[in-house]
Amino acid sequence: MDKKNVLRAGAVTAGSTLMMLLMSSPALAAVRDDGDDPGPGLSVAETLGLYVAAPLVLFLVIAGLVMVGDKSRKQKG
Repeated sequence: MDKKNVLRAGAVTAGSTLMMLLMSSPALAAVRDDGDDPGPGLSVAETLGLYVAAPLVLFLVIAGLVMVGDKSRKQKG
């Protein structure tokens, strides 16, 4: 690729990213909608448990099941 194509690709990527950021502006999130009733916030421990610990545990369980299934096939053959 020559320099002109690289610059053009970078300009298109930067332009489309900027347009996406402008179109998805969270400015209206400060205004509450009718019927909006948010619940209580999560504590730090709850947040870490929900978004860090739970996915790690799920990943480890799935990986363990795959490894057990793989070992049982190797023993039969």
